[in-house]
Amino acid sequence: MSSKTAEALYTSLEGKRYQYLDRARASAKLTLPYVCTDEGFGAHSRLDTPFQGVGARGVNNLASKLLLALLPPNAPFFRLAVDEYGLQQEGAPPELVTEIEKSLQQVEESFMEEVSRGTYRTALHEALKQLIVTGNALLYVPDDGGVRVFHLDRFCVERDPMGNVLYICTKESLSYMSLTEEMKEVAGANEGGSDDEVQLYTAVCRKDKGWKVWQEINGNVIPKSEGFYGLDKNPFIPLRFTRIDGEDYGRGYVEEYLGDLQSLETLTQAIVEGSAAAAKILFLVNPNGTTRAKTLAESPNGAITQGNAADVTTLQVNKFNDFRVAQETINTIKDRLGHAFLLTSGTVRQAERVTAEEIRMLGMELESALGGLYSLLSSEMQLPLVNRLMEVMNKKGKLPKIPKDVVKPIIITGVEALGRGNDLQKLDLFLAGAAQVVGPEAIAQYVKVSEYFKRRAISLGIKTDGLVKSEEEMAAEMQQAQQAQMAEKLGPAGIKAMSDQSLAQQQQQPSEQIDG
Repeated sequence: MSSKTAEALYTSLEGKRYQYLDRARASAKLTLPYVCTDEGFGAHSRLDTPFQGVGARGVNNLASKLLLALLPPNAPFFRLAVDEYGLQQEGAPPELVTEIEKSLQQVEESFMEEVSRGTYRTALHEALKQLIVTGNALLYVPDDGGVRVFHLDRFCVERDPMGNVLYICTKESLSYMSLTEEMKEVAGANEGGSDDEVQLYTAVCRKDKGWKVWQEINGNVIPKSEGFYGLDKNPFIPLRFTRIDGEDYGRGYVEEYLGDLQSLETLTQAIVEGSAAAAKILFLVNPNGTTRAKTLAESPNGAITQGNAADVTTLQVNKFNDFRVAQETINTIKDRLGHAFLLTSGTVRQAERVTAEEIRMLGMELESALGGLYSLLSSEMQLPLVNRLMEVMNKKGKLPKIPKDVVKPIIITGVEALGRGNDLQKLDLFLAGAAQVVGPEAIAQYVKVSEYFKRRAISLGIKTDGLVKSEEEMAAEMQQAQQAQMAEKLGPAGIKAMSDQSLAQQQQQPSEQIDG
């Protein structure tokens, strides 16, 4: 298939994408319509506005929480692990491993500074919205830095039965004036004017040892656009929200709850339109009565007029009970969606007294339910992004060259953070339960406090260097405290006598060695 042109490759892959694109557009209409618009949508078109905002609120909330979990601020989301066993086999001393780890920590800090300065968080937040609604997104990380997000209607992908990517193809509509000189030569003369759009196709094909990339306009390859990248250095990173065996694309999180969103949309529309009709006030006057409609309409407030109250009635809908049934159904659906999208209002039970512990436990339970998602995103988004950004920074000279066989990046957020949080909870429960059963004295006797501090700091992702005292520092402080207590007991005379005695012993030892 790689012998085809990029346009032919895109056309051949486009047919398998239609069913996913249709579902994605249906999900976007009920949440965030701009995430995936209808085909042919342009600048002069208008997006549909849903009657309910629960879907939009849920998508924004879930995307923000995922961004904080996968790319936490002021903390690295990965670490560079050293193959200590391999170094020991080569005869490297332990001191060398420590020095390598300190150097790698500086590399991690430089990497996170680059992420903070760039637009990576903004782009990843957009990509997470695409994943939640459409189930698919494509990241492009060029050599000059930055990240671009391709939506589902602008790229195609094909995978093998194991889920490995084989082909990626993108389609972009560019203005002729925005093209480079090389692109204009390939595109030809601009016969229709500067507003004409040119279709730019980019093809990415997997080979035995890497990825072959090239770009085309009108079936002609653009000069200097051909390139070859290593298997773990592909600038195009396809993402999917769920992994389904045998499918080239993922499914969105919204699609799983599309039934509830459609029901909520229909019921909310009925309530809104019915409420608008019920809010309309109409006075009906008996045409055969003595009260005149003109007199009733023109009389000011508080006026005294002639008429019969029985001749005037107010039009009423009398649908209160029907509206109440619809409203109760809406509340039930909103609770289900609140649990699904981790909305706090949906996870708290309706009661007079709700403790903070209940809210925290429910939140942890729901976030733990997304552990499978964290695992997929860590392997298909975080790890490829780290490898690609490190390659970009190496080309810019911002990072030293790191040997692959000794050092490898490991993701420490997402499902790993959830695991550390569960370890912390178990550790605290163990100590609290032991203190209740055997008392705090037994805890102080049998539990190593220094080891507890280390494990708690690791669970929270906190560096203990310079924060927690080492055992040597504790021993030195204890010795100083003992000496101070002894000085208080003995007084100045006793201290002088002990110093004279120790000095005499020191002078006696060399003489004994000489005699020996």
